[in-house]
Order: sequence, then structure tokens, then C-alpha cells
Amino acid sequence: MNPIQIEDWRIYRRDGEQFLHTAFEAHRQKKKAFSADTLYNLTCMGIEKLIMAFLMSRGDLAENHTMTDLDRALQQHLGRDYGLSERLWFLDGFQEICDLEDYRVESPQSKDIDLILDTGAEIQKLLTPYLYNKEIH
Repeated sequence: MNPIQIEDWRIYRRDGEQFLHTAFEAHRQKKKAFSADTLYNLTCMGIEKLIMAFLMSRGDLAENHTMTDLDRALQQHLGRDYGLSERLWFLDGFQEICDLEDYRVESPQSKDIDLILDTGAEIQKLLTPYLYNKEIH
């Protein structure tokens, strides 16, 4: 069975890179307008878009868009030991927004920001060869 690419995956790739670039630059330049919450959200949106681009390029989608679900989808393509599962679970720990009964949002502390941004960079590094190295198979 040959999977069929889901159209517009390149738009997700572009958007993911832009979200991450904005977060990285805002943090590097110590822009006060970008709070820890904002950096967290930009990074998570970037990660989500890049993972979705990867999955869509392979004709797949994640069950949901939580970091845990995105991790599970990555594992199906890259194997269980691709190396970033615990980081994605860490990101998921800041919010539960899918279930109204368990709705919870916790702000990351400034000490968490380097790990959050590093996770975005590591996901980008992991997926870049798959997203640029070919017209996806």
C-alpha cells in the first residue's frame, strides 16, 4: 500500500518553522512582550505544525493534537526510541484543554523556557531531513 500525501503539508512545515523562529528570536533578543506563556505556546504550535507536516507528507494524521498524541504518531513512523517522547510529555504537562471537566492550564516558569525551546529545536532537527530531503515517498 502506498500512502498518499495529504495536500498542503508544506504549508504546515512553513508555519511550524515560522512559529519556532519567532519564539527563538524573541527569547534570544529578550523581548519583554513575549512572556513564558507566549514562548511556550509559540513553541508548541511550531512543534505541532512540523509534526503534522511530517505525518501529512506520509499520508497520515495524529489521533489528536496533544503532544502525547503527536508523540504516539511519531513513534509509528520513527520507532519508539526516536528520543524525544519525554520532552513532548513534559510540554503536555502544562495544560489539559481537550476535556472541559479536566480543563487546566499551568504557566511555565522562566526556568522551563530553555527546555521548551530546546525541545522545539530538537523536533525541528529530527524532522528536517524528512521534510526537505525529497518529495516525500
